[in-house]
Amino acid sequence: MIEITGLTKSFGGAKVLAGIDLSIAPGERIVIIGPSGTGKSTLLRCLNFLDRPEAGTIRVGDMTVDAGGASKAEILALRRRTAFVFQNYALFANKTARQNITEALVTVQKKPRAEAEARADAILREIGLAEKAGSYPAALSGGQQQRVGIGRAMALDAELMLFDEPTSALDPEWVGEVLDLMRRVAQERQTMLIVTHEMQFAREIADRVIFMEGGRIVEQGPPAQIFDAPRDARTRDFLRRVG
Repeated sequence: MIEITGLTKSFGGAKVLAGIDLSIAPGERIVIIGPSGTGKSTLLRCLNFLDRPEAGTIRVGDMTVDAGGASKAEILALRRRTAFVFQNYALFANKTARQNITEALVTVQKKPRAEAEARADAILREIGLAEKAGSYPAALSGGQQQRVGIGRAMALDAELMLFDEPTSALDPEWVGEVLDLMRRVAQERQTMLIVTHEMQFAREIADRVIFMEGGRIVEQGPPAQIFDAPRDARTRDFLRRVG
């Protein structure tokens, strides 16, 4: 079980997260929707301290981290239990697809390099990019780069995978292949927290949909409830605008 309690974050005096409380069950797939600038991506970044939250606690399994006083060791331990998929891929330009997957296994999980490379090759086969193992990001399409990014997260066997608008930087022709890979990851009952503007995908994949606005969770529930019978006027207005 993953428990987030009272998570707070401000930028320049503006409160971006206003005390988020959220429980995530093992294997649950949660999709977060809402207007731009409402704290969705910041929530994900705070969960593994890419942005440091000011207050609140994050519990993953038997480990609890107090945001206000987290040590470097605690942050590293938390990051070992989470994996992040960035909207802009965040691949190392000077490393091949295999090396991009191998790097975190060696540096974060301290696996022997030979073991890490074998794991990377297995992942590349799984995501359909075995023939691109020696290719650098510049030689890959946007969709292929994001699939490598997802493969890197898959390799970590994390308790929670965080997806920050993984298709938003893609040309339309590459969106489908990335969503298809995410569907395959979801079928393995991987615990997933996904920020996306792909509403049909959210309806299809989510166990629960959360609508955020103004740094707060406004409404949450099964996809059918949120998309077909939202209870809050702010949710209805947002869905009307994006529909």
